Amino acid sequence: MRRINDAHVAVPGLAVVDVAAADDETASAVQELLAARCAVAPADRTTREPDEPGVRLRFFLDLQQHADT
Repeated sequence: MRRINDAHVAVPGLAVVDVAAADDETASAVQELLAARCAVAPADRTTREPDEPGVRLRFFLDLQQHADT
């Protein structure tokens, strides 16, 4: 049986990235790092799950376009 990872590609070249991080600053830094390489539809806020440590940040990544387009 094949295992599906958390980065789900719905359309060729498009990915949903779900970041689990210790804090807001770390989650934002990951988003900025990826935005430097690919076109990103940025998330504006993190979420916290009850009884879970850290924060989550979900954003969309276009693997076919560079950050400057």
